[in-house]
Parts: sequence; C-alpha cells; structure tokens
Amino acid sequence: MSVELEECIRTVFEEHLSESVVSVQEEDVCSGVTRLLDKRRQIKDVDKVLRTQRREFEVKRESLRQRREELKKKEENLKDSLLKFDKFLKENDAKRARGVKKAASERVVLRERERELEQLHTHIAALQVKEEKLQVRVERFRVYCEFLHTTLKTATKFEDVGQLVARFETLMSTREQLLRRQSEMERQRESESLALRCYISQQNSILLQDNNTLSQLQTELDSVLSHTLAQESSLKLIQAAAVKETHLLSQIKVVSRNLYHMTGVTGTDQGVDGDDTVEQLEQTNIISKD
Repeated sequence: MSVELEECIRTVFEEHLSESVVSVQEEDVCSGVTRLLDKRRQIKDVDKVLRTQRREFEVKRESLRQRREELKKKEENLKDSLLKFDKFLKENDAKRARGVKKAASERVVLRERERELEQLHTHIAALQVKEEKLQVRVERFRVYCEFLHTTLKTATKFEDVGQLVARFETLMSTREQLLRRQSEMERQRESESLALRCYISQQNSILLQDNNTLSQLQTELDSVLSHTLAQESSLKLIQAAAVKETHLLSQIKVVSRNLYHMTGVTGTDQGVDGDDTVEQLEQTNIISKD
C-alpha cells in the first residue's frame, strides 16, 4: 500500500474521532445520534476498503514469498555451479602443473640430448677429418696401404677399414634420428602451449560471466528484500489503524447504549438486543423525534 493511501486513512480516522468527540460534547443528543449513524456507515465503507486492500496485500506478499523462494533456489544452484567450477579450476591447475613439470623434464632430456648430439657432432667431425686425411693419404700414399692394414691389425678399437666406415655411417644415422626427434618435440611443445593459452582464456571469460550473473542476482535479491520490508512496514501501519478503528467502534457502542438507556425504552416491549448498536441508534433517533 502506498504512503499516500496510508496518510488518507490516517486522516479519515483522525477526522472521524475529532468530529465524534466534538459532536458528543457540543451538539445536542439528536444531532449526535445522526452523526454517529453517519460515522457508522463511513466506518463500514472504510472497513470494506481496508479488507480489499488487505486481500491485495496478501496476494502481493504471497507473490513476493514465491519470488524469494525462486531466488533462493537460483542462489543455491549458482553456489553449486561455483563449487563445481572451483573444483574444475583446481583440477585444471593440477593438470597444468603436471604438464609444466613434464615439459621441464622433457627440456632437461632435450638439453641432455643436445649435449650428446654436440658430442656426436664433435666425434663425427673428428671422424670426417680423419677420414679425409685417410683418403688423402690413401691417394697420395698408396704405397703405405699395406702399412695401414698392418697398423689396423695392431689397433684394439677397429679391426679393419670397413669397421671404421660402418661406425661412421652409424653415427650419421643416429644424428639424423636425433634431429628428427628434436624437431617433433619442438612442434609438440608449441602446439600444447597454444592449446593451454586458449583454454585459460576461455575459462577466464566464463568466470567473468559467472561473476556478472552473481552480481546481478545479488542486486535483484537486495531489491526484493527492501521491497518486502516496506510492505511489512505498511502492514503494521494498517494493523495499527485497524486497532484505532476497533477502539472507536467500541466507544460508539458505549455511547449508543447509554443514549438508548436514557430514552427509557429498555423496560418496554420495544427493547432491542444490547449488542445491536444500529437498532439502538435508530430507536433513539425515532424517540427523540417524537
């Protein structure tokens, strides 16, 4: 109920009470009875309006209660979603930590492989230099071929020239395999890093949207609570006005009963029920006119 309606009802009650007191004190008995009858009718009209407003208020309050329950359910669902999302983020952080640890381990392995590769490069370069020198020597000093075979026989590492060539080819094949493995690992690392950045960006966007939704729901909840408090305050004012109205009605009944007793009809056949205020007022009015 609006503040203007409350002020209007309060003013009507005050005017009714003020006019009733003035009429009882200053006007004669007949005029006071007539005014009391008018006030009775006015009170009935006001009571009818109050009952109508009260029914409307009950409907609004029930609607607000249902809305509050809906908001409470939405809030609980949102809390569940946030808990699930928080759990998801923690699991994702754990996966990312494992991925970072794995990448660090692979980088260590890669550096070890690079060191081995450098050693192999050094070894291969040395072998190539040695091979070139051997070729030069073979070409330039064919006469020493027999001496070379004799020397290889005394060596413990290689038994003949064929073994030396086979060792060189093995090292070259190993080098190519390591280079291919290194290239594959680099491509895999770049792909995983890109996928991780995209996933983090998507999760940040989802988190921002959830935060905005939560803020909007909180604002709506605060507005509904504020409106409910205002409605409850209005209900208290209406109840206070109803108490005043009941008190005024009790005073009217007492005055009506006293006026009726003053007419002296209570002892005759025309006596009416002591609780029938309207009939008492009408009998008093008829007798006063006579």
